[in-house]
Amino acid sequence: MIRHIDSCQLPTQWGTFELHGFEEAATGKEHVALVMGDPSSIDAVLIRIHSECLTGDALFSQRCDCGAQLEHAMAAIAATGTGMILYLRQEGRGIGLLNKIRAYHLQDEGADTVDANEALGFGADQRDYSVAGPMLAHFGISRVELLTNNPEKVDALTALGIEVVKRHAIETGLTPHNSNYLKTKSHRLGHLLSQSENFS
Repeated sequence: MIRHIDSCQLPTQWGTFELHGFEEAATGKEHVALVMGDPSSIDAVLIRIHSECLTGDALFSQRCDCGAQLEHAMAAIAATGTGMILYLRQEGRGIGLLNKIRAYHLQDEGADTVDANEALGFGADQRDYSVAGPMLAHFGISRVELLTNNPEKVDALTALGIEVVKRHAIETGLTPHNSNYLKTKSHRLGHLLSQSENFS
C-alpha cells in the first residue's frame, strides 16, 4: 500500500526531527512522518495525524486552526522527547487545494465550511486515514496517545488495529477570523471543542 522512500534530519525551532518520506503505491501520493526519539521504545507513543493545509501551515492563514495545531503538536512532542507527526497530503479535507479556494470563496459569501464543500459536490470531510496504519507499522507502533479533537481519527486508528490509549485535546489558534469555522467543526462535524459554545 505504501513504501518508505528515505529519511533525513530536519532541524526545527523545537529540536531536530527525523523526516521520513513515504509514497502510496497505487496513487503516487507522497506523505511524511516527523519523528523524534525512538518511538518503538515507548509503550504508547504521542502522535498527531495532520492533514496538509497549505494556507494554514505555510501561509499563516487565520481562517483555520491548522497551523497552530501543527506547531502545538511539534512543541508537545519535543517537550516529551519522543513522538511522531504523520503529515498526510489531503488538502482541504480531501478536496484539493484549488477546490479549497473555491470553497473559501463560497465561505466569503456566507456559507459555512460544510455547506461550501457540499455545494461543490463533495462530502463535508473526504479525508482517508487508512495510510496511517502502514506508516505506523513501519515504525513498529501499535499503541498511541493521539493529539486530536476529532473523534473520527480515534475511530479510524482503532479500525486499523491501532490502540488509542489516550486522546489529548489540541485547542489552540482561535482568531476573530475562524470562530465560526471552529463552531462549525464542533456543531456539524463532531469535533470535541470545549470552548465551542463561546464562539461568536
